[in-house]
Amino acid sequence: MISEKKQIQQLAALLLKKGITDIVISPGSRNAPMINTFAGCPEFDCRNVVDERSAAYFALGLALKIQNPVALVCSSGTATLNYAPAVAEAFYQHIPLVLLTADRPGYWIDQSENQCIRQTNIYSNFSKKNISLPLGESEKELWFAARQINECLNVAVSGSPGPVHINIPLEEPLHILTEAELPDVKLIETSETYSIFSEAESERLAREIQQTKKILVVAGQQIPNPGLENSLAAFCRKSGAAVLTEHLSNLRDEQFCSSVDLLMPAILNDGIERFQPELLISFGGTLVSKSIKQFLRKYKPLQHWHVSLPGEHFDTYQSLTKVVPMDAADFFDVLQEKIQQKKISYQQLWKNKELQVNRLRDQFISETGFCDLKVFGQLAKSIPGNSVIHPGNSSPVRYTLICEPVKNAMYFGNRGTSGIDGCVSTAVGFASVSEKINTVIVGDLSVFYDSNALWNKYLGANLRIIVIHNGGGNIFSMIKGPGESPAFNQHFFAENTYKAEALAKAFGLDYFSAKNENELTKALDDFYSPFQERPALLEVFTNAGTNTRVFGELFKNIIYNDNKTRMANH
Repeated sequence: MISEKKQIQQLAALLLKKGITDIVISPGSRNAPMINTFAGCPEFDCRNVVDERSAAYFALGLALKIQNPVALVCSSGTATLNYAPAVAEAFYQHIPLVLLTADRPGYWIDQSENQCIRQTNIYSNFSKKNISLPLGESEKELWFAARQINECLNVAVSGSPGPVHINIPLEEPLHILTEAELPDVKLIETSETYSIFSEAESERLAREIQQTKKILVVAGQQIPNPGLENSLAAFCRKSGAAVLTEHLSNLRDEQFCSSVDLLMPAILNDGIERFQPELLISFGGTLVSKSIKQFLRKYKPLQHWHVSLPGEHFDTYQSLTKVVPMDAADFFDVLQEKIQQKKISYQQLWKNKELQVNRLRDQFISETGFCDLKVFGQLAKSIPGNSVIHPGNSSPVRYTLICEPVKNAMYFGNRGTSGIDGCVSTAVGFASVSEKINTVIVGDLSVFYDSNALWNKYLGANLRIIVIHNGGGNIFSMIKGPGESPAFNQHFFAENTYKAEALAKAFGLDYFSAKNENELTKALDDFYSPFQERPALLEVFTNAGTNTRVFGELFKNIIYNDNKTRMANH
């Protein structure tokens, strides 16, 4: 049984033809025709998540895992506004979501009618395309709607993928069903095109690379891509380029440097001009590290090439000179074939410095007392290899990037907008279709903020949630400014005395806790035991004051010992 409404039947038929079958539904009345139609067609895989904000982040994580658009269905009114945070995150991460919002007929908007707000173009700043379907169902109106829907679904996945919005005014009655089949609909497709170098341009860029001594490659956030990693590694070996990555770059070749935030203070303390690049090549999404941005903005390269298939003009370091609109793997593959083997002294300069600061880091962590840094050092050793890790925003992602990446693990995080509001929901959506152990690491404020992430029936035995409970927003005592404010305790740190144990029990998760190193070691053994057959939450309690002090001491220790080593060598 499906809705009798032809607009909805046509929409469902087009989604099927486009291969979009994953639907995340939040309950309501105005969206009943969509609910009945999607649920009435066995080809659709419908999931129900009550909280629209959590539902949208869940869909984002799901789309990230399956690498295919996911459709969201909600009722009218403020339900649509609750999608907005995840829509913004999807926009900046280039994740295709199809937002299907039910609406009242236009003649009721601003007329004191229930659940009526101005929904047309409601996501216009964070979506690739926004349409509103006709209310009527005449032949011409259905033709017009079909063309719009086709275009919208094509735009979602073309060029740089992203969210699209289809607003659907619906008139009562809303619940009349029919035994009819979905209609036969016309599919409008877009041809795939590829950007390639002209021979002259590739030769010219290869000559510039051949003549440049200090080349620095900076890789932003992206999904794992073995082809890109192989092409970049080959380019690095021949060009002598140094490559800076973060765990969220999902690039692991041993030539690359991933300890960016540890490298920066040591580099600024050691003949900075030796590390300043002549040519910077960037690709991928955002970087977490603020220090690398500051370094490159102050010590600018002579040239900065940004490689981006949709041709984004990311001038992050205020030195952009060239945009290369092509796939990064193709870019490095073509150029590495055209250049001759060069000296790797610049690359080795960075790598030697990283090996040095990593040794200092490991020694410092081993000697420090129980604190957040100690916890993350232990997590790096205890989280199973070949798993998936979702570091939450604020301090968890920064501590994660300081420590060694887990062997063969994949890292994902909401770094498009860097908010704490949907980190758990996104991880839950991803884990729901993943066969691997998925670990999300968040602070105590984040897990309470996004607690509705646990309010659904898609929590699998592969889900592990680690809550770093340091009593509030510890990140604000680690950065300059908030810690000196008289409003710090109440309005920045936002002291939190609530524990997550009750949350775990309310939503059927097994609960573990640790307040010292011995308890943490034992808890992690049980937490990741092959006999753990339910989703689980581990709450680790640390002291905010100790965390802040140790975090600062880590960088002071690196600078001090780096100075000592250089003086001894001279």
